[in-house]
Amino acid sequence: MRLRAVALVVGLAVGAALAGCSGGGPAGGGPAGAAPTPLPTLHDALLTAARLPAGFELLPDVSPAPRRRAPGEPIASMPCTELTVTQLLPTHTPSQEHVSVGLKGPAADADGIDWFGEETLDRYGPGKAAAAMADLRGAVRRCPTYTTDFPDGTSEQDTLSTEDPGLPGDEGLVLRVASLFPGGTDPFVSEVAFVREGDVILTVHKVVDQKPLAGVEAVLPAAVTAYRAVHPSAG
Repeated sequence: MRLRAVALVVGLAVGAALAGCSGGGPAGGGPAGAAPTPLPTLHDALLTAARLPAGFELLPDVSPAPRRRAPGEPIASMPCTELTVTQLLPTHTPSQEHVSVGLKGPAADADGIDWFGEETLDRYGPGKAAAAMADLRGAVRRCPTYTTDFPDGTSEQDTLSTEDPGLPGDEGLVLRVASLFPGGTDPFVSEVAFVREGDVILTVHKVVDQKPLAGVEAVLPAAVTAYRAVHPSAG
């Protein structure tokens, strides 16, 4: 993105110089020396307080740099247990550019627990975002059910389901994992949604909840709308 912005500014400068030599008007069509309008960044397309659904708020980022987990193995060979972890894609398919923001919403649980999650945007090289989504769908096919084992000897049975988010974009996928402990009746539910716009993948992740009343759908449409407002050529 940064390289394209520099190339565009250089191109504008060259074009303006040629126009001046041919007797055209002031460079850029405005007052001489006017600074070019900066291009929107990936960060500009994240959800803001003004773009959030009613009752939601942004969580402060206490880290000094964009949060990203340590690199992991490729999606095609990663454990099934990684499917709903925070920042799955940038961890297992490193992106060229990555931004994120934490989210908190009103109670989305039968016990009154607030909605917590995160939005991330990742920009990939040409064709890499589509390949990442294809790898993700492949992981879904090999992990319809799996077991998560814990150090204390207990385990949980995980069942994966998917759906199309039904939103604008080149493609989208919502993953939902229901995790049930032995003897339990109410599974813990994790959700993560992916929407690809060209070489950018937008992700909304909702933390695990045992009795969810609302999932990623509470925020995902607003996130997609916010992205497309900054990048209207998307889709």
